[in-house]
Amino acid sequence: MQYFYAVVHRDPGSAYGVTFPDIPGCFSAADDLDDVVPNAVEALTLWFEDAEPVAPSSIEAIRQQAAGDLAEGAFLIAVPWIAPARTLERVHLSMDAAIVEAIDEAARRRRQTRSA
Repeated sequence: MQYFYAVVHRDPGSAYGVTFPDIPGCFSAADDLDDVVPNAVEALTLWFEDAEPVAPSSIEAIRQQAAGDLAEGAFLIAVPWIAPARTLERVHLSMDAAIVEAIDEAARRRRQTRSA
């Protein structure tokens, strides 16, 4: 798993806008703060369907790049991204019920099933 740092902007009366300094042209938006990260993950996934993977910059490098935005009230988030293997593997495992609940919630937000 990799983490890409994103800059989150929000003007009064508008949605949260998310940009990735490492990936010019990759962006997302969300009306609700709870949807910022899931929407950003989806943006990364869609972006990398047609682009070569890039290595994420360190948080220090992103802070330097986004210093002006951060001074104006933007904030950074770490967006997890796993390059899809494009193959499925069936597994049987046991997990803590809270982890299963978190997986189900993440799947629901993406309009998917636990298996997806």
